[in-house]
Amino acid sequence: MATNTAVAKQQKSWRIYGRYALLILVTLIVVFPIYATVLSAFKSGPDSLDHPRSLLPTGLTLDTMRAAWNLGHMGRLLWNSLFVSVAVTIGVIITSVLAAYAFTFINFWGRRFVFGFCLATLLVPVEATVVINQRLIDSFGWKNSYQGLIVPLLATAFGIFLIRQVFMTVPKELIEAASLDGVGHFGLLREVAMPLARPTLGALALFTFLGTWNQYLWPQAVVDDQEHRTIQIGLDALRSADINRFNLITAGTVIGALPIFVVLVAFQRQLVRGLTAGAIKG
Repeated sequence: MATNTAVAKQQKSWRIYGRYALLILVTLIVVFPIYATVLSAFKSGPDSLDHPRSLLPTGLTLDTMRAAWNLGHMGRLLWNSLFVSVAVTIGVIITSVLAAYAFTFINFWGRRFVFGFCLATLLVPVEATVVINQRLIDSFGWKNSYQGLIVPLLATAFGIFLIRQVFMTVPKELIEAASLDGVGHFGLLREVAMPLARPTLGALALFTFLGTWNQYLWPQAVVDDQEHRTIQIGLDALRSADINRFNLITAGTVIGALPIFVVLVAFQRQLVRGLTAGAIKG
């Protein structure tokens, strides 16, 4: 009996060691490209080509980062991306909350059909609507403007669906009690629905901010001047640099990814809470 117990413990220990070894291997595979990219951003062009020494933390310099910042006009690009991302995030939160409230608490004719049609838009690839939306923006005279970058992104079916799922978990007793107290729609939204959806709203805001920050196709379609370029399309300006300093693009990428890293680290708890809260009821 003692021998069997010892063998079972040993097998359990080997399974644990195997799991940790697998996790370490996967972590190295994921982290290595990030490590190589960051290291290349702090090396000169010739040093970044000198393999395998290019993967060693030697010969580091800030000259590449400074050159990328100046040549790529990174200050302007970061400001444009930040302004557009914040504006879109606020707009998506407002439209998602209002639409989700209507689909959940207001009975109107065709509600299920309209909601189903809204969800059906998730099946349409973004690439299929770029040309039509670009022509619409041109007809409004919004090309090379913040309106053109922001307005088409202010409402998403994903946000409406996510917030609606949380609103559906509101107990009917609370709704009836609020009605008896004479609370209107905005009171019910402010006092009952919104507090319950707060974690999910945080997750939606984070997803929206990151998605807007990483947008490339839409800004590329409606912006072709330097003043309104975002960070993702602005990196193209670094391609004209000296061939011996090709890693300027890598440095610009690191600069553009730094705000995303800060946001993820600062709001990772809200992201986990929001995803958990959104999974309460399907």
